[in-house]
Amino acid sequence: MTALRTPEPDEAEILTQLCLRSKAVWGYDAAFMTACRSALTVAVADWQQSDIQVAVDDGKIVGVAQVMYHGDAAELDKLFVDPDALGGGIGRRLFGWSVETALNRGAKVMTIDADPGAADFYRRLGAVDDGMVASTVVPGRFLPRLKLDLANVPPR
Repeated sequence: MTALRTPEPDEAEILTQLCLRSKAVWGYDAAFMTACRSALTVAVADWQQSDIQVAVDDGKIVGVAQVMYHGDAAELDKLFVDPDALGGGIGRRLFGWSVETALNRGAKVMTIDADPGAADFYRRLGAVDDGMVASTVVPGRFLPRLKLDLANVPPR
């Protein structure tokens, strides 16, 4: 049974490696993955600047979600699942945790700057397209921006 818990700061490198493995499932080349490393790095400072949750299965971290806040808006900064655990509902559970956490913090909307390969996952969970945003990693690349109106999320 997969459990959710708050990770410890000394697990930051484990979480960074998970993010990199997960991102790589979309078939990106080594140069792209190197360029993404800073954006996918989980740093000790993240524990003070955001809410982070991991999914653990049989003692192994198999997923991570990170939510940041800007006024009454939440941003799903990271949601990654280990490639070996894809399709098992972990991403959906972490997304649910992210929504609940944002609501508890008083957020009205959650934004998601999604990998193009992951955008449909968020759409299936109720997020809608809200334009495009320039990649912070690759000049000239644009990512779908999605948003979830948290006022329309049924209470849990």
